[in-house]
Amino acid sequence: MRVALISRSSLFKVKGGDTTQMVKTGEELNKLDIETEIKLASDRINYADYDLLHFFNLIRPADHLYHIRKSNKPYVLSSIYLDYAEFDRLGRTFLQKNLFSILGKYGSEYIKNLYRYYKKQDVLVTKDYLLGHKKAMKEVLKGASIVLPNSESEYHRLTVDFKLKKKYRVVPNGIDEDLFGSIPASKNRQEKVICVGQIYGMKNQHRLIRACKALKVPLELIGKPPPNHTKYYEFCKKISDHTVSFIDFMPQTELLKFYTEAKVHALPSWFETTGLSSLEAGAMGCNLVVGTGGDTREYFDGFASFCEASDQGSIEKALEEAMGKSTSNNLREKILSNYTWKKAAEATLAAYNKVLNHA
Repeated sequence: MRVALISRSSLFKVKGGDTTQMVKTGEELNKLDIETEIKLASDRINYADYDLLHFFNLIRPADHLYHIRKSNKPYVLSSIYLDYAEFDRLGRTFLQKNLFSILGKYGSEYIKNLYRYYKKQDVLVTKDYLLGHKKAMKEVLKGASIVLPNSESEYHRLTVDFKLKKKYRVVPNGIDEDLFGSIPASKNRQEKVICVGQIYGMKNQHRLIRACKALKVPLELIGKPPPNHTKYYEFCKKISDHTVSFIDFMPQTELLKFYTEAKVHALPSWFETTGLSSLEAGAMGCNLVVGTGGDTREYFDGFASFCEASDQGSIEKALEEAMGKSTSNNLREKILSNYTWKKAAEATLAAYNKVLNHA
């Protein structure tokens, strides 16, 4: 079986969770004797070379429309259905809040995508997208042979927002077992917090900085800002003191040291379909602080300290709770049993077989 994995043209220029999901899924599928190739939406693709197309990222529908119409091939969709609405309405600057409140959820995403095309940060693959963001998303969803959300709650949001029920199979996000399968020997965990991820408003690092300062706990922020969020990054630096360290994006192999030395990993985001760094940190034995927005409950309920992204006190309380607990292997065992890229690939392959065998 040959499958083309297709996503946004900026997939490797602006790396995110979708980059990791796509690359790791492809690697594990290859181990299952499925021949996969990663293609950017802006690439020319010889569709005849593939039995199936696999698209990633529903909120970037322009990346898919052209290939769906040109290929006449069956396709599956990893929806990765993020919802920025609450962050756009409550978490942005005054002018942005007003603009996005007027535009609404789909209008806001439409404008963001147009801005990326205008700034040449991404490629507009088809002008058909200009007819509307939600319309394009509906078309992509409607034609999918099967949808592959990362959780049941993600699929539920799709059915609510689009009034469209589709065949689906949950494909959980995961960790690299070879990398995070065992905790390396290291010195004792330090009473500090780390946060791994892109540094921008959606991840809410400025409130995390304030919470750590209030509790007098050292914080290490590992990551860099996306292209249009450098002002937020500078703001985070401005409100920090000597107890806050900013460390650039690094490969996962180098993250091991940081995960194994810290007592807590905190990601108080406005929204996460999962939070891949939370899975990695949990597998490495960190206590977790996670936001309630999105699908985090399905992965971490009963194993993490939850907080409301908009509530500074809630973040401080969750952080204090996580720092006060002893570390445990319970979450680590759950992750290794349920959330690995190997398991994600097996679920993906089952979906492929269902589509191609018309089961």
